[in-house]
Amino acid sequence: MIRLRRPMARPVSPRRGDPVWLLDLDNTLHDAMPVALPRINQAITDFVRRKLAVSEHEAGELRAHYWRRYGATLLGLVRHHGIDPHEYLRETHRFPDMARVVRKSGRLRRALAQLSGRRVIVTNAPHHYARSVVRALGVGALIEGIVSIETMRYAGGFQPKPSRPMMRRIVARLRAHPARCVLVEDTIENLAGARAAGVRTVLVTGMNEARRPLDQRSRAGSARHAELQVQSVGNLARRMSRRLSPQA
Repeated sequence: MIRLRRPMARPVSPRRGDPVWLLDLDNTLHDAMPVALPRINQAITDFVRRKLAVSEHEAGELRAHYWRRYGATLLGLVRHHGIDPHEYLRETHRFPDMARVVRKSGRLRRALAQLSGRRVIVTNAPHHYARSVVRALGVGALIEGIVSIETMRYAGGFQPKPSRPMMRRIVARLRAHPARCVLVEDTIENLAGARAAGVRTVLVTGMNEARRPLDQRSRAGSARHAELQVQSVGNLARRMSRRLSPQA
């Protein structure tokens, strides 16, 4: 069973029919590319190198391969190498200096406050990391809870985003109808899984798009998976349209 962690603050009671915002974390609520993701990737590579006794190059290739194949490097390491998932999550997401890595954002706080309804973090990152980022951003009072990768377990294994069955279980755990839920996310594959589960979808493009080659940018084929595209969460409230208004 999925268990939401204890809410970071008591949320304002939503009005009936308001959306349930399922908010991704890295490259959605904050720009993780300059510092956070490179450090995580290097920590994962170092972990794989130590545990599997391979070269740094081989470890980096394996990390990327499992991420592409399973959506999370952890799944490949557990499935094929018997790695302890808790050790992996603990060792690869250490950020004692998170307050310097992620800055508080008054604009983000205002943007989230403008989103009526419930706001829940849904991330493939571990809970301790997600909670630390939310605190550093200064938005804890606006977040009802966190669904982290530790809670995304079913049938004896991890099923993080973009798992369709897991998205359905998350929605059920929130006691919401899929049509009331909106996944706000920067990864097309995760949006595709959510949309197949009946969840509404918003693609956040601003933090990733400019870094991609022109022929790989998501706008070209994302309309099938995202009902709305925004440059940042800061633009979401004013870009909302009637087609995103929950109907259930």
